[in-house]
Amino acid sequence: MSTLFEAAGLDKGPARPLAERLRPQSLADVVGQEALLGTDAPLARMLAGSRVPSLIFWGPPGTGKTTIARLLAEAVHLHFEQLSAVFSGVADLRKAFDAARTRRGDGFGTLLFVDEIHRFNRAQQDGFLPYVEDGTITLVGATTENPSFELNAALLSRCQVLVLSRLDDEALEALLVRAEGVEGRALPLDADARTALRAMADGDGRFLLNMAEELFLTQVTDPVDTAMLTRIVQRRAPVYDKGQESHYNLISALHKSLRGSDVDAGLYWLARMLAGGEDPLYITRRLVRFAVEDIGLADPQAVVQALAAKDTYDFLGSPEGELAIAQAVIYLATAPKSNAAYRAYGAARRAAKTHGSLMPPAHILNAPTKLMSELGYGAGYEYDHDAEDGFSGQNYFPESMAREAFYQPVPRGFEREITKRLAYWARLRGERDGERDEEEGP
Repeated sequence: MSTLFEAAGLDKGPARPLAERLRPQSLADVVGQEALLGTDAPLARMLAGSRVPSLIFWGPPGTGKTTIARLLAEAVHLHFEQLSAVFSGVADLRKAFDAARTRRGDGFGTLLFVDEIHRFNRAQQDGFLPYVEDGTITLVGATTENPSFELNAALLSRCQVLVLSRLDDEALEALLVRAEGVEGRALPLDADARTALRAMADGDGRFLLNMAEELFLTQVTDPVDTAMLTRIVQRRAPVYDKGQESHYNLISALHKSLRGSDVDAGLYWLARMLAGGEDPLYITRRLVRFAVEDIGLADPQAVVQALAAKDTYDFLGSPEGELAIAQAVIYLATAPKSNAAYRAYGAARRAAKTHGSLMPPAHILNAPTKLMSELGYGAGYEYDHDAEDGFSGQNYFPESMAREAFYQPVPRGFEREITKRLAYWARLRGERDGERDEEEGP
């Protein structure tokens, strides 16, 4: 006869979450990471040699970093020890190192898995070095941040960095099928809602399974549509950290989409950044920069539009002001492109650095004192408004420096008109120089 404790099911312990019940039991069960685990892939080659070096797993949440580390330890018969940099300190590390040293003395190796390893400061990261170097531990660190920015160079030099990809739609669907197999029933979703569920996971397998478990617990029998799905489960916040790599990745994607005149991609990356909580004024500052760097005088109105977007957002705020930013993105993406002004300024800066502190020619210097007048300041200056065509053609470069053509406009947009003007002035300058030579004589 069963006890009340057993009848209530409490003798079996708390129910394990679906994601935990579906945790792969072998590397072959891991989905979405074929680039690392497939035939001739890096991890497959390591396991073929029955050895695992110290590694850094870099990838977004829910892609299997912890699971793969645990399965690697089993595959090469290492004791698996897990720490989280969020909850661990120096004392925890010292305890893990001491235990690993004891195991090593007994003939057993240790794979120390450190989740969120980038959260350790540089001194703590340096603490791993002697234990990695002498083989006391095989370190496998997991990070969602770019290791190049967040981990010490010394530690990186002793580890191989492997990049895990966000789970694609096919991998997410495979997880849903497995979940349905474990539960013994199909998810109560119509086709569109099932697609929406995968999209809401945003490549995070753990989050997908948590949402699926929430749906199973609702005991809904009729298929749920997309509208009801969004009421039942919580949409995942976009993977976006304004202070870290994703911030720079997305603004780079926006900038290069505009440079490539891809208006739709530009709008997409703008929407991604705004959805991730980016400061709209940061985006408008980048748009102003783009306008002067990549469009310049091919369309002088580009910088006006970018500044107007900033002022409009300042005036209206969010969300209404975001439409002005979108309008600026459309304008900049569809404007003719030129970096001629950007290149011209760079060339002029190099020339200024090369030639040093040359004086302007005396004829364009003012002579406010008698001494300066006696020294020839301003002598021979020709007032352009008095000259034919409003152009004197005089030299404005230092006398010991040859004229250089820094600005080379492109044959697009308004710069086509500027090209005509420059050619006109170059012709007049040549004519006026010839006239001066004749006046001066042999």
